[in-house]
Amino acid sequence: MPFNVALSGINAASADLNTTAHNIANANTTGFKESRTEFADVYAAGAMGLSATEQGSGVRVAGVTQQFSQGTVNFTENPLDLAINGEGFFTVSQGGTMGYTRAGAFQVDRDGFVVNSAGQQLQVFPPVGTGGFATGGLTSLQLSSTDNAPQASGNLALGVNLPADASVPAVTPLDPADPDSYNHTTSMTVYDSLGAAHTASFFYVKDAAANTWNVQAYVDGTAVGAAQSLAYDSNGALVTPANGSLTLPAHPVTTGAADLNLTLDIGDTTQYGGQFAVNNLTQDGYTTGRLSGLEVTSEGVVQARFTNGQATQLGQLAIANFNNTQGLNAQGDNFWTESFTSGEARLGVAGSGDLGLVQSGALEASNVDLTAQLVNMITAQRSFQANAQMISAADTITQTIINIR
Repeated sequence: MPFNVALSGINAASADLNTTAHNIANANTTGFKESRTEFADVYAAGAMGLSATEQGSGVRVAGVTQQFSQGTVNFTENPLDLAINGEGFFTVSQGGTMGYTRAGAFQVDRDGFVVNSAGQQLQVFPPVGTGGFATGGLTSLQLSSTDNAPQASGNLALGVNLPADASVPAVTPLDPADPDSYNHTTSMTVYDSLGAAHTASFFYVKDAAANTWNVQAYVDGTAVGAAQSLAYDSNGALVTPANGSLTLPAHPVTTGAADLNLTLDIGDTTQYGGQFAVNNLTQDGYTTGRLSGLEVTSEGVVQARFTNGQATQLGQLAIANFNNTQGLNAQGDNFWTESFTSGEARLGVAGSGDLGLVQSGALEASNVDLTAQLVNMITAQRSFQANAQMISAADTITQTIINIR
């Protein structure tokens, strides 16, 4: 009798409707991947195989498979909102159990760990002291609230042009308070080992000898060593010191920090005709910095930015992929775990191999096509109705047989 065959069709159509309803319900879920119900016909095979007149026993649900096509990337203003353009999954840890997700809406918990709404911690490859990242192990990404340590100034670069037609100052010796005792001056801020700022000034005094100048360094108004001689050739290029470098004697500071040990790179100074010009003044020190922001590159490198202009690498996102993504076990909360069918996770960095790039300040939307789902809903509804009608027709036939006398 066709009752069981039609009943299998009703069950299959109902499963299809459930899958469609689940897709529609998650049309606005970040990182959601739609599912598709797949069917297979059923035959009652005997020991010797199918009979040539076997009519079939209905239909069954062969599987409900997720479709991992790319969703639309929508931009936000949160640097911890992450999306993957291409293949791959973010690696997260839930109580030590590794899982994988495409939903990149992350935030910082009370302990500074970067987590999603389910409390799963984002995993990264940790940085190594020599630069780069240790791709052989994983760690949870954690933002530190501690200050960025200062760095004492050590190397200063002075790039100035000293006018070739300058005259020897009328007043000697050099007195920083008397502008008639020097020709020109420049200054910059330098930092000691505790991050305290100091003013370093450099006074340029034309010497009586041709193409010769003297430069005197002061820190916070105190002279650092004796004046240093600078000599230029007839083309205005520096010839003394020959290596273009001046090492100043150690200068004590009153903040309790270590003495300042400054080296001047003056290789870019020139003596040309025209006016005094400052082309470059740089130094390599910086003060203490507080965390001011976070930056994630397209390769997944996470950098903390500090108020002192420095950036510290915190790790590189561990992106995972699988030989068979449809074999992943869905755990809810847009979270999958590997299975025997999916194969083991292949961890790598964004942009390498078949892995996509990371987009910071963006979220991947659901890949559900609402129009297609509504059409599929109508199709499943018609299938349900047709199978129900088949049961009604079979009931009518049965009733006719029963009524035969």
